[in-house]
Amino acid sequence: MSWTVLVALVIALGFALVALLLRRAELARIRRNLGRREKAVLQGSADALLHHPVIDLTRCLGCATCEAVCPENGVLEIVHGQAVVVNGARCVGVSACERECPVGAITVTVRNLETRDDIPVVDEGLEAIGSPGLFLAGEVTAHALIKTAIEHGTAVAREVARRYADGEVERNGVLDLCIVGAGPAGLAASLEAKRHGLRCLTLDQERTLGGTVAKYPRRKLVLMEPVDLPLHGRLKSTEYTKEELIDLWTAIAEEQQLPIEGGEVFRELERDEAGHYVVRTETGAYKAQHVCLAIGRRGSPRKLGIPGEESAKVAYSLLDANSYRDRRLLVVGGGDTAVETALGLAQQQGNHVTLSYRKEHFFRLKERNLERIEQAQTEGRIDVRFASNVLAIDPQSVEIENADGAREQLANDEVFVMAGGTAPTDLLSRAGVSFDPKLRDSGPAITEQGTGLVAALSVGFLLTVAALVWALWNRDYYGLATDLRPTHDKHEWLRPGRAAGLFFGITGASMVAINLLYLVRRSPRMRLRIGSLQAWMTSHIATGILALLCALLHGAMSPGDTPGGHALWALAVLLVTGAIGRYFYAYLPRAANGRELKLAEARARLGNLSVAWDQGERRMREINELVAQQQWKHSLWSRIAALLRGDRDLGKLITLIEFDARKEGIDEARVREMCTLTRQAYRTAMATAHYEDLRGLLNSWRFLHRWIALLMVLLLVVHIVHSLFYGYSGGGS
Repeated sequence: MSWTVLVALVIALGFALVALLLRRAELARIRRNLGRREKAVLQGSADALLHHPVIDLTRCLGCATCEAVCPENGVLEIVHGQAVVVNGARCVGVSACERECPVGAITVTVRNLETRDDIPVVDEGLEAIGSPGLFLAGEVTAHALIKTAIEHGTAVAREVARRYADGEVERNGVLDLCIVGAGPAGLAASLEAKRHGLRCLTLDQERTLGGTVAKYPRRKLVLMEPVDLPLHGRLKSTEYTKEELIDLWTAIAEEQQLPIEGGEVFRELERDEAGHYVVRTETGAYKAQHVCLAIGRRGSPRKLGIPGEESAKVAYSLLDANSYRDRRLLVVGGGDTAVETALGLAQQQGNHVTLSYRKEHFFRLKERNLERIEQAQTEGRIDVRFASNVLAIDPQSVEIENADGAREQLANDEVFVMAGGTAPTDLLSRAGVSFDPKLRDSGPAITEQGTGLVAALSVGFLLTVAALVWALWNRDYYGLATDLRPTHDKHEWLRPGRAAGLFFGITGASMVAINLLYLVRRSPRMRLRIGSLQAWMTSHIATGILALLCALLHGAMSPGDTPGGHALWALAVLLVTGAIGRYFYAYLPRAANGRELKLAEARARLGNLSVAWDQGERRMREINELVAQQQWKHSLWSRIAALLRGDRDLGKLITLIEFDARKEGIDEARVREMCTLTRQAYRTAMATAHYEDLRGLLNSWRFLHRWIALLMVLLLVVHIVHSLFYGYSGGGS
């Protein structure tokens, strides 16, 4: 007995210690992620310019699959057990999170699509609204991925070929399709057009293929998703250097003898009297019945509008950093392109690199670029000038206005302006492309879909009714006492070891195996990538219910005191804990995150009010410290102590706020609003902390669910081995 007590005590205390340490680590991680989100909000990187993931918190289970598959670090983080958008500006629209979410809780969409007037209006077939026969493809449609561009170009050429095949359009001596732009979209359209036998011509202002990709810096790594290129097949790799990708595309174009004309700068698009499109370039005009504009979104480089910008030493792209050594260089801009340019130049021997950025900090950088530029700044390899503006460019120097307003002359040999580009909106508008958001089909509104509990219960109900019908149909056998069943006519048919009974047993075991495969499919460390995670999640629920029902029928509705019977009861408990947990795993984190948003709103409003008086910054720090006392206490006792002191400290702080504000003559209405917001922030933080405590307690339920699952599997294995052994010996069932 003493040994049992001692061992049990060691196990219990060990489990409690591990649970406490894990809980503290989780709270620290949540606090860190919330800090990152607050920083992103302040920097303006929380919201995306284009693609933005929207998370349905009623469905999110907090499995972190979306975070694992996202190619950009820091876009999504787990807060209170659910995914939240932290740095939305880093989202590049890959949509891997949307595809891999097992419960369909994420939708990647274009932000504010219903009001934006900088995105072309096209239908589902990429045809410009109001201009039949005019198509857009690739980055110009606000989709920047190479994979998407290839799919766009392929779809456009296929649609044009379909119209000819169906007799909707007749050939009349002009080009069937004229493609403007030889990037990935234009190349794919050219290949697909050749595959369908279309009379096609591709025009590009450059002499080489690649479009925007061709302008990347030398040896830049290009990441791609698996994609099929017409007449070539699946691209073998998902990682290419810029040179490898351009060489591959060029080889394909030469092999297929694609009609591509370089050096043709697109100027305008119009229709002639016969209704044909006329593509005009600087050197000629081309008539076609269909046109595909794949000209990218960058347009012309954005100019600074300062004296000396037309100097020969000013460049708007960098193809090879190795060409610059022992030079005094200025890079203007703060995006990924500007930072990568500065880093590439700083690696060359003898270069002195200065980076001028008009804002106070970087806010739309990829995580890797942010780490590299901060390291280069710390090591003194790059002189970063935040909140600075270039005023003039001279032959031997540049004039810069620094953050403090002081002007400075910097010795300079070369200037690289990486301030982005001006979208070709005017050019597209003149070509007949509309940007009116009223004409755009915004699609179905993204709304919360709920936990899916009704659907799951409906499926479970139908399966259970089917099992009940079977049991009632055979009630003459299932209703007998177990010792009377061997004499019944249906015994050989329904007993566990024969016919239908054995079938139900094998099916139930198979359902358990399939159910467990979901964990393998979900794990980012495993290589099982068959089917979507959402389909696997659905099968996880369905197979769990089926496994229990099959186990009941396998046991002839009378599970005994055997490993198989115990496995059945473990499976039943597992199903109940999973169903209950599925609901609360979504509800509690959603409630906590909802209050986090309210808390952030209250803090923002308090911050705006506090700037009106001298003591505002100090009082804001005190408010935040008081709020943090409720959110980040590790133990129950520290939380209780904070709770008891909280109301007292809150009253004192509000009294001080009122005294200081009135002393400085702050408007009485503003004082009352600040006090109200302080109470609101404090109470919201308390509610958030309580929900987080409940979620932490619910994690114990999750552990229970997992241990029961392990116990069930072990009992099932023992049952199968036991049955096989005695079956081989000719014994019982």
